Amino acid sequence: MDKSSALEYINQMFPTEASLSGVEPLMQKIHSEIRRVDAGILAAVRQQSNSGTKAKEDLAAATHAVEELMYKIREIKTKAEQSETMVQEICRDIKKLDFAKKHITTTITALHRLTMLVSAVEQLQVMASKRQYKEAAAQLEAVNQLCSHFEAYRDVPKITELREKFKNIKQILKSHVFSDFSSSLGTGKETEETNLLQHLSDACLVVDALEPSVREELVKNFCSRELTSYRQIFEGAELAKLDKAERRYAWIKRRLRTNEEIWKIFPPSWHVAYLLCIQFCKLTRAQLMEILDNLKEKPDVGTLLLALQRTLEFEEELAEKFGGDTRRKDISSDIEEVDKAENNSQSVSDIRKKYEKKLAANQGSGMEEKDGNKDLSVPGAGFNFRGIISSCFEPHLTVYVELEEKTLMENLEKLVQEETWDIEEGSQTNVLSSSVQVFLIIRRSLKRCSALTKNQTLFNLFKVFQRILKAYATKLFARLPKGGTGIVAAATGMDGQIKTSDRDERVICYIVNTAEYCHKTAGELAENVSKIIDSQLTDAVDMSEVQDEFSAVITKALITLVHGLETKFDAEMAAMTRVPWGTLESVGDQSEYVNGINLILTSSIPALGSLLSPIYFQFFLDKLAASIGPRFYLNIFKCKHISETGAQQMLLDTQAVKTILLEIPSLGRQTSGAASYSKFVSQEMSKAEALLKVILSPVDSVANTYRALLPEGTPVEFQRILELKGLKKADQQSILDDFNKRGSGIAQPSITATPVALAAAPSMPVAPAAPVVVQAASLGIVASREDVLTRAAALGRGAATTGFKRFLALTEAAKDRKDGPFRKLFNA
Repeated sequence: MDKSSALEYINQMFPTEASLSGVEPLMQKIHSEIRRVDAGILAAVRQQSNSGTKAKEDLAAATHAVEELMYKIREIKTKAEQSETMVQEICRDIKKLDFAKKHITTTITALHRLTMLVSAVEQLQVMASKRQYKEAAAQLEAVNQLCSHFEAYRDVPKITELREKFKNIKQILKSHVFSDFSSSLGTGKETEETNLLQHLSDACLVVDALEPSVREELVKNFCSRELTSYRQIFEGAELAKLDKAERRYAWIKRRLRTNEEIWKIFPPSWHVAYLLCIQFCKLTRAQLMEILDNLKEKPDVGTLLLALQRTLEFEEELAEKFGGDTRRKDISSDIEEVDKAENNSQSVSDIRKKYEKKLAANQGSGMEEKDGNKDLSVPGAGFNFRGIISSCFEPHLTVYVELEEKTLMENLEKLVQEETWDIEEGSQTNVLSSSVQVFLIIRRSLKRCSALTKNQTLFNLFKVFQRILKAYATKLFARLPKGGTGIVAAATGMDGQIKTSDRDERVICYIVNTAEYCHKTAGELAENVSKIIDSQLTDAVDMSEVQDEFSAVITKALITLVHGLETKFDAEMAAMTRVPWGTLESVGDQSEYVNGINLILTSSIPALGSLLSPIYFQFFLDKLAASIGPRFYLNIFKCKHISETGAQQMLLDTQAVKTILLEIPSLGRQTSGAASYSKFVSQEMSKAEALLKVILSPVDSVANTYRALLPEGTPVEFQRILELKGLKKADQQSILDDFNKRGSGIAQPSITATPVALAAAPSMPVAPAAPVVVQAASLGIVASREDVLTRAAALGRGAATTGFKRFLALTEAAKDRKDGPFRKLFNA
C-alpha cells in the first residue's frame, strides 16, 4: 500500500477528532495480528527445515538399495556362467556319441544303396542284353534314383566305375530301341507279328526313362522315315505341280488315318502325329516354293487360287485337330450379310449400319521357321499351323490382284453404263444405285481375299479399291453438266455458262448425296480393312485421298448447281437492263423480271431442299446469295438511264428480290441455318438499296450521300452513278472535281469487275470493310455523316420529291391488300 492510500485509509477510519479515541484499540488489534502472522511464518520455516533432512535420508536409503541389487545381479550372473560350463561338460560326450551314430547310420545306408546299385546295374545289363524293355524301363528308373544319391561321391573310384557302366548300358538300350524301330515299324511286320507292337510300346517306356534328347531323336528319325516316301513321290516330275497340291494333303491325311492304330504305341505325351504334321508342312512349303519359283510363266489364277484354298483348308484342319491359337472363322458379320442383301432394296442407313459392324479375324502368327526344339513343343504351346504353308503363295498372288482389279473395273463400267441417274419410285434414299452396287462388289472382293490372305496381297487389293473408288468419283464428276465451250459459245457470250434443266438439277443433287455416301462409306471400309489386315500394314490403310476425291465432286456439283441457276437468271438480268427506267411515269407493282426470278427459284428450290442434306443446302444458299447480291448490284450499273421514278421502282424491285431470297430456306423446308443466311442476304442486297438511294438523292448532295452509304465506292462508280442520273458532262465534271477534292473513300473493283467468284468449300460470307468517315473540306462546311444518312433514309422512304409522293399514294392504297409484293414490303 503506497503513502497516499495509507493516508486515505486513516482519514476514512478517523474522520473526526472524536473518533481518535479508537486509535489505541486499533493499534492493539494490529499488533496482535502481526504476532499471529510472525508465529505462522516461524512454524512454516521449521516445517520446511525438517522436510529437507528427511529427503536426504530417503535418497541415501535408495542408493544403498540399488547397490545391494547390483551385487545380487552380479552374483546371479556368475552362478549362471558356472551352470553353463557344467552343462557343456555334461553334453560334450553326448555330442560325440550322436555324431558317431549319425556317421554310422549314413555309412550303413550308403553301403546298402551301393549294394542295391551294383545289383540293379547288373540286372539292367542282363535285361538290356535280352531286350526286356518293360522290365528295363522300371529298372532304369530305380538306377536313376540310386545314382542321384551318389552325386556327392562322384570322385570315388567304385562309384565312377558304376556310373560309367550304367552309361554304357543306356547306350546299348538306345541302340537296341532304335534298331528295333528301324527294322520293324513301317515294314509291314506290325500286322504279322502280334507281339511286335507291344514290344515297341515297351521300348517307348525305355526311351521315356532315358534322356529327353533320346526321345526327340527317335521321333525325328521316325518322322524322317515316314516322309521319305512322300518326298520321293512328290518330287517327281509328274506330281511336282501346283495343281497336284490337294493330293499332297490327301496323302498325309490318309497316312494319319491308316496308321492311327499302329501309332498308338507311342505315348500320347510324345505328340508324334503333331510333330509329323509340322515336318510335313515344312517340307511341303519348301517344295511348293520351289515349284512357284521355277514357273517360267505367270501361274494360272484358277490353279493358284485352288491350290491356296486347299492349303488353307488343310491348315485349318490341322489347327482344329491339334489346337494351338484360335481365331474366329467368320470374317465379319457385315461381309456375310452382303450376299444376302445384294438382291434386296436397302436404305442408306441400313447399308451404313452394316459397315459399322466390325470386321474381326485374328491374323496367324509369323511364318518364320521354327528350330528343332520349338517344333517338339506340345500342341497349343505357341506353334500356329495357319500360314505355315500358305505363306509361300503370298509373293505370287499379284496375278490374282490384277484379275480382281480387271473384274472390278469391268463391273464399274457396266454399272455406270446401266445407271439411270434417277431414283426408283418408293426408294427411301437419294443416292444412285450404282454406288451401293460398287461397294457391294468391293465387299465381295474383300471377303474373297480375306479368306485367302491378310498380308501384302490384301493391302494390294485395298489399293485396287482406292483406284476403283477414284474411278467412280471421276465418273460422277464427268456426269455433271458442262459449260459452253468453243468458238460459237464464245461468240454468243455463252462461254463457261452452264444450262441446267430440272432433271439436271435433280441429277446433281443425287450426285452430291452419292458422293457424300461414298465419302463416309470409304472411310468405314478403310477402318474395317485395318481390323483384319496384318498389324504391320494397319497404319498404311488410308482412304483420305479417295475421300478428298468425293469431297471435290460434292463441291464441284454444288457450284455447278449455283452456276446453273445463274444461267437461268441471265434472261431476267438482261430484261432488267432493257426496262426504260429513264422514262417510267409512275411506280407500280414489282417488275416482270422480278416475277421471273421468283418463278425460277420457286420451281427449283423445293426440289433442291428435299434432296440435299441441310449442310449442303446451306452451302448452296450461301453461294447463291454471294452470286445474286453482287450480280444484282452490278446489273444496276448496266442500265442506261434511271430517272427518279425509275429508281423508286427499282428500289421496290430490290426489296421484292430481297424478300424472295429471304424466303428460300422456307421454300426448301430447311430453316436450320436461316438466321445466318438472312443476315448475309440482307448485307448483300443492302448495297443495291444503298446504290439506288444514292441515285435518288438530290444532285447537290449526291456526293455526300455516296460517301455515307457507299464508303467503299470508287470514283469510277460515282461517275457511272452521275451518268445514270442523266447529268450532262459539264455538270458531271464539276461534281466529280468536288468529289475528288474531298476524297473518294476506299478503292474497290470497278463496275466492270466480274461477279464474285464462288469459293471451293463452304464458308461464311466475308464481312464488308468498316466505312471510312468523310473528312471535311478545307473550304466550306460539309454536313455531318449522320445528317447525310438521315436525308438518304428520307429519300429512301420517298420524302424528298414530288414524284415519290405518287409512290407513297400507291403504297397507302396497297396497305389494305392481304398479299402481293407491296404488302410484303410493309411486313418485312
